[in-house]
Amino acid sequence: MKKAHQTLTLRLSSMMKNHLLLTSTLLSGALLLTGCQSANLNQSNALTVKQSPSTAKKTLATALQKQRRQSFRYHSNIEISNRQQRTAASGTQVVASDYVDAHCEETHDQAYAALIMQAEKQNKDILAADYDDKRDALKQSYFECVDAYYAWEEHQYDSDVTVPAGYQALFDNYEDKPKPLDIKKAQLLDEYLLKPLSINAQGIYQPMAGKATMLASAQYQARNHHSSINQPVYIDMKNGDIYLWADNVAMFNSELLDDKLGTKWRNKWLKIAIDDGTLPKGFGREVIKAHFAALDLTYDGAPVSQFNYVAPSTLASLSPKLPAHQLSAMLSSDQVIRRVQSFDSYQDDYQNYLQIFYKRISQKYPELVKDDEPMTDFETIQSSKELTSKAMVQTILAMINAQINDEDKTESKVPANATVEELYGFDKRGQLKWQHLHRQLDNTGKTAPDKSMTIDVLQQYSVINSKDKAFPNLPREVQTPNASNSIDLREYGPELLQYYRDGNGTAVGKIIFNMLPMAKARFGATD
Repeated sequence: MKKAHQTLTLRLSSMMKNHLLLTSTLLSGALLLTGCQSANLNQSNALTVKQSPSTAKKTLATALQKQRRQSFRYHSNIEISNRQQRTAASGTQVVASDYVDAHCEETHDQAYAALIMQAEKQNKDILAADYDDKRDALKQSYFECVDAYYAWEEHQYDSDVTVPAGYQALFDNYEDKPKPLDIKKAQLLDEYLLKPLSINAQGIYQPMAGKATMLASAQYQARNHHSSINQPVYIDMKNGDIYLWADNVAMFNSELLDDKLGTKWRNKWLKIAIDDGTLPKGFGREVIKAHFAALDLTYDGAPVSQFNYVAPSTLASLSPKLPAHQLSAMLSSDQVIRRVQSFDSYQDDYQNYLQIFYKRISQKYPELVKDDEPMTDFETIQSSKELTSKAMVQTILAMINAQINDEDKTESKVPANATVEELYGFDKRGQLKWQHLHRQLDNTGKTAPDKSMTIDVLQQYSVINSKDKAFPNLPREVQTPNASNSIDLREYGPELLQYYRDGNGTAVGKIIFNMLPMAKARFGATD
């Protein structure tokens, strides 16, 4: 059980970090980590001041902090690439076989097949005397390889056995070298998934109005196939409610849980109350304050050497190379600030952020901190008598604390020289127009470090136009959620549970509800 818990904790850790990245990319990043079109740096000579690393850090900090109080429209584009896999696979270090014990035979067979093709092009027989020397060379090379392999195997148990240096290095590192199967997988993944896939998000952020929106979308466009999916999200920050477009989950809900649903959720929002009344008063404001404080303190501790100015004209020549479709939107900048840090430093910043955030919240609200041994999400749900906002917050804080104190957590496998690069583009008035993030995706599995995939995120900012719809794909009458166009989950949930208590519902639904103690405690078993 302990091993399973540790395994799940590692997965949750990786999921939390990647979720934090994507969330900040699509919305929170726009709200919390980025600049704003109308953020004025109060520096009329912003582009003429001395462009030193310390100035770059200070200028960027000012822009990021001021944007928190500004309104803006944003558009995000995400590109996931396996360029490193394909680059490594196309290099000269590709080995002949997928398995080390078949290397000699595969190498010989491939070389012999190449010799046959050469003979055919010359209209000659492979057994002709012209090819005797080459055939003999292949045979000798094969025997040499086999002898070296057997010696290498024996060397594992008897260090006195000598292995030729070249073969020793080859066989020792065979598992980490690109293989034919790697080539095929990388090419297929790129051609049939990554290239046709486009991930975007757009929306508005209005902190003074207590409103934020996001239209997340994914499109897949291949030669004979085109599909698209999107999810509108509306956040009412004043009342602490999140609205999801109910149409997207209506079909699954109808088939799996609510077989009486019909078309009731058509053109409706699904209202999810963040606070059901069980959280301390003012908790939401304190979370935001703790979040920004953790961001600022973490940023303040960053070495000045991580920051510098780069000429916009040099963006195309930067390494790692920027995606072409993202680069085109970045070239019109008048000033660019670059931040580069090692992947280890990036991970340390993440840990520091968690520690500061957790300390502030736990000290402010000790009643939300569990004294018991942290449990997995499923164990928490199984042991809870009710699923409340307070219980969920306690679970999240327990997960954060567990990650902070986890001494056995596995390090992400990335190349020793891996870096995380952030770019920020300003216009001639010193206003932030876009930001870009490049980093490797966490890789805690068995994949070699140099085979990690990378992610490039570009966020652009513009002034909010009152004539533009927040959700271009939705009718005008449902642009803003209200009582008439929304389904309140707090009201719908008990109604659905009662439906099951009366003996109705799907087989899958009965299994699910019988697994939740909070449902059985209130309504009894549903079977």
